[in-house]
Amino acid sequence: MSAESNGTILDVADLKMYFPVTRGLLKKKVADVKAVDGVTFKLKKGETLGLVGESGCGKTTVGRCIIRLYEPTAGRILFLGDDITHAREEEMKQVRAKIALIFQDPYSSLDPRQNAGSIVGEPLRIHSLVKQDSEYSDRVEKLFRIVGLDPGMMDRYPHQFSGGQRQRIGVARALASEPSVIVCDEPISALDVSIQAQIINLLQELQEELHDLSYLFIAHDLSVVRHISDRVEVMYLGHIVEITDSQALYKNPLHPYTRALLSAVPIADPFVEETRERIVLKGEVPSPLNPPKGCTFHPRCFMAGAECSQVVPPLRDVGDGHEVACIKI
Repeated sequence: MSAESNGTILDVADLKMYFPVTRGLLKKKVADVKAVDGVTFKLKKGETLGLVGESGCGKTTVGRCIIRLYEPTAGRILFLGDDITHAREEEMKQVRAKIALIFQDPYSSLDPRQNAGSIVGEPLRIHSLVKQDSEYSDRVEKLFRIVGLDPGMMDRYPHQFSGGQRQRIGVARALASEPSVIVCDEPISALDVSIQAQIINLLQELQEELHDLSYLFIAHDLSVVRHISDRVEVMYLGHIVEITDSQALYKNPLHPYTRALLSAVPIADPFVEETRERIVLKGEVPSPLNPPKGCTFHPRCFMAGAECSQVVPPLRDVGDGHEVACIKI
């Protein structure tokens, strides 16, 4: 397939996800919440692509559309060259063996009625990846060891684990079906800072061992995304506003929203922290129920002109694969 030949494993084009707003007993549709409004990107084999933005910008919705927990309103999702945008449930069962998900909250994403071994091994049974009970037990024990857990804890229930241990169980469950892509939906945001580093290091070690494993890493913490990602895409109100490699993004942010986000990230050096430019955005994030016309960022933008309220800026390459959606750049 062409996707495999150029190293692209996931190709998302003009993805839209609108949630209808209804009113009255007849549930008449009166509006749409435009959670994702024309998102385009490609994920390569063995790559970690960071997806960052404020809460409510549509990051999680993108991830859930990719694994088809949501039925996309429009757009196209190609996985290894195959269009899975509107694939039937039987087809998606096979795809979900290769696209796994690590949930944000390790406290609510594990079934409290199942022990840890059953939770980790569930994908093996669902996708019929083992034939004998002995093979099943060996695979589950191996998965526990891979994520740094004692296989002797397999009979324990979720409430008997710490937050970090629960997320390791979530990682082991995601790895069970030997996926090609893992959608990491803010996997460390509910954990203590010291535990966050352990989970990030675990994900990086797994990617080194499993060479073709790709991550779509969704987060709002730019410092974490910089540490783990090869490329970063910045999202605002359902739109991608900037895409480039992680080093270029931090050294030369171009979009005014990206510059504002980075100016808010604390720096350990007190002299640099005191002297650097701080960009404080005016106003609040507009509602996706009624987004602004033209560039969605223009009401808060310190570079905006009159034309910004009329023109929807497309993502364009400004050199070296650095793409930005801004008519002022």
